[in-house]
Amino acid sequence: QVQLVESGGGLVQPGGSLRLSCAASGAIFSLSAMGWYRQAPGKQRELVAAIRAGGSTNYADSVKGRFTISRDNAKNMMYLQMNSLKPEDTAVYYCNIALNFRSVLAGDFGSWGQGTQVTVSS
Repeated sequence: QVQLVESGGGLVQPGGSLRLSCAASGAIFSLSAMGWYRQAPGKQRELVAAIRAGGSTNYADSVKGRFTISRDNAKNMMYLQMNSLKPEDTAVYYCNIALNFRSVLAGDFGSWGQGTQVTVSS
């Protein structure tokens, strides 16, 4: 049973930064791809960034150049460094993990963690 715990969210002013963390257990972490997703009120959950087991990354166009996804296989941790935050980045952010990178891109998971709220507002 995979367990995911997201943390690091909060209230930040436009232009500010936050670093989200995702702790994963119960999975073969080093062999798995992972992704960060977000869901804003009234909208569908969307993929923000993904990272393969080998470390290569994909980003949504809306966050390219501002967000950086990374992982620490020794700690079973994944991170999302978010810079130059905008009000439209406000959402609950979730992480997830899969052996298949296509599953991460599709966001097709049966279960999710509790997420962490990010609010960008002045």
